Amino acid sequence: MGTPVRELTFDVEGLDCADCAVKIEHAVRKLPGAVEVVVAYGSGKLFVKLGAGTAPEAVAQAVEPLGYRVRPEDEPPGEAPWWRNPKVKMLGVSAGFLVLALASQLVWPAAARWVWSAGALVSVAPLARKAWGVFVSGGGLDINALVTIAVAGAVFIGAAPEALVVVFLFLIGEVLEGHAAARARGTLRELAKLAPTKARRLEADGSVREVPVELLAVGERVQVPAGERIPADAVVEEGAGAVDESMLTGESAPVPKRAGDPIYAGTVLLEGQLVARVTAPAEDSALAQIQKLVERAGAMKSPTTRVIDRFARYYTPLVVVAAMLAATVPPLLFAQPWEVWIYRGLALLLIGCPCALVLSAPAAVTSALARAGRMGVLVKGGDVLETAGRLRALAFDKTGTLTEGRPRLVRVWGADEREVLPLVAALERSSAHPIAEAVLARARELGLEVPEAEDLDALPGAWVKGRVAGREVWVGSPAAAGGLPRAMTRGLPEGARENGATASVVQLDGRTAAVLFFEDALRPEAAAALERVRALGIETVVLSGDREPAVRRLAERLGGLAYRAELRPEDKLRLVQELPHPVGMVGDGVNDAPSLAAADLGVAMGGGTQVALEAAGVALVEPNLTRLAHFLELARATLGNIYANVAVALGLKAVFLVTTLLGYTGLWLAVMADTGATLLVTANALRLLAWRPR
Repeated sequence: MGTPVRELTFDVEGLDCADCAVKIEHAVRKLPGAVEVVVAYGSGKLFVKLGAGTAPEAVAQAVEPLGYRVRPEDEPPGEAPWWRNPKVKMLGVSAGFLVLALASQLVWPAAARWVWSAGALVSVAPLARKAWGVFVSGGGLDINALVTIAVAGAVFIGAAPEALVVVFLFLIGEVLEGHAAARARGTLRELAKLAPTKARRLEADGSVREVPVELLAVGERVQVPAGERIPADAVVEEGAGAVDESMLTGESAPVPKRAGDPIYAGTVLLEGQLVARVTAPAEDSALAQIQKLVERAGAMKSPTTRVIDRFARYYTPLVVVAAMLAATVPPLLFAQPWEVWIYRGLALLLIGCPCALVLSAPAAVTSALARAGRMGVLVKGGDVLETAGRLRALAFDKTGTLTEGRPRLVRVWGADEREVLPLVAALERSSAHPIAEAVLARARELGLEVPEAEDLDALPGAWVKGRVAGREVWVGSPAAAGGLPRAMTRGLPEGARENGATASVVQLDGRTAAVLFFEDALRPEAAAALERVRALGIETVVLSGDREPAVRRLAERLGGLAYRAELRPEDKLRLVQELPHPVGMVGDGVNDAPSLAAADLGVAMGGGTQVALEAAGVALVEPNLTRLAHFLELARATLGNIYANVAVALGLKAVFLVTTLLGYTGLWLAVMADTGATLLVTANALRLLAWRPR
């Protein structure tokens, strides 16, 4: 038997740099019992798999020397005022020395040099401690080390005033970066606040008892009055109302709910009163799934992030070497002044900081994943998001994906619909068959009164008969009826049977009176959603196991969409692999599992649960294709955001590299360039939190 492994989650306080997340991963991986270590910068979470022989406290002992505090996820954070933040206190100390040095420059010029030097060294001391902790843990040189070297070198060559200004500006950037990171993570806290804590549970004796939502079990009934949050994912059993689902699905208009409709934890019942049966425990609700996935998705690094991380691993040492060469080669080979070139070498250290570059992709990905979660789209990770942004082809299943997956009565042929439907509905009232549900739904839609049926008899899957309002009524399949009489087929709309509709024959008192046609209804948003997908330059096709006439008619209604019909699962799998890559597949997450898994991007219409995500990288909380179109647009916007961030990070460094070597850029401008690039990248990424579809 193998050694038992525990999965632990920690909150990391003070993590506002993607490069620092890599350093934490490196330090924790060195623990003897560490099996897997991932830091999700976007959520500030540390996920660790530890062997039984390693205590959880060892994680804190490995991380805290780096300057960060870790605490178990279930341990509440200490509520400290903003001014107790260590970075804010460091900034205050630096600002105090800056004011004192300026004052001494006016009052006692001879002592000013020592005040400048002391201020620079005291202010940089916490950064030096963090740099040393990273270095001894095997993490190499980081931005704290580069700033420490630059400040110490500046003091050594007599540029103490600039050294103190450099630390002061750097600390301002650190505080602002921390604020930006906290704002991005605020989306998660907002989601957590939406989760209800209490529920009105209906007891067996009919009484109502208020209980914590954690105590609700699947199958129990809850009461939801108007104005309250729905306590759990459930199905409405009694009552009707309108629900605000905007926080979960992005749908701004209230959604009407009645018996049989699903409702979701955290959404708000605006009007009416509902009694519903719980379908999922609190920890498995759609809202909980969104929160967990947004937290953990950042841990699955996108391809661009992985490339940048590998580049940064070699980039920082190269910067140090370049700075050393800049400081020594001109004086040694060309008799240039030592002070001038040492100063320029120190400035190069600051310009070379990789923070902005390393932050380019994860900041954008984290913001986009949070935005997708608020739109009701669950995404496994950054790699899935980038694949969606590069998609070239997208295949759709038909039933349950482009259609609603349940029949709807679309035509009554041969008799007045209002006369025959009450009789048929009376027979179907006690049946759970989808055809029966379609008949009853149409009767309710027309406001028809359904009488009682007597002497009911049925052959499942073939026919049902009984006496209704004094008449013998029989309803069944055309095969069970022995086919349709010639009189009934005369004048029948051309292709009414061949276009994919399902037919039921109605006989009254032994004579065929009507034919009911049922059809799997097209999703109302499907045509517009597919048009948005095609506008992105993505090739679309329907891959269905249904009959060719039914698939052809659906494709025509969707604007001449390409299609393949009567496919077996292995046929779908082959066709998906033949489409241009990266290719996506949209299905129900069950019978399309092979195709979903084979596609570069699998999208499940399975209600947004973790089960649906097993075979797919993306799941929709509600089976709404508009959400999918919006997600693909968001993915494209995210790629553009990442490319812009990389261009800003590298472009600014290239410009200031040249100006520094030419002597136009000093230490304080160098640190402003680095901090400015980081803030620009962060601000650009945060725009995705407010992204809206066009």
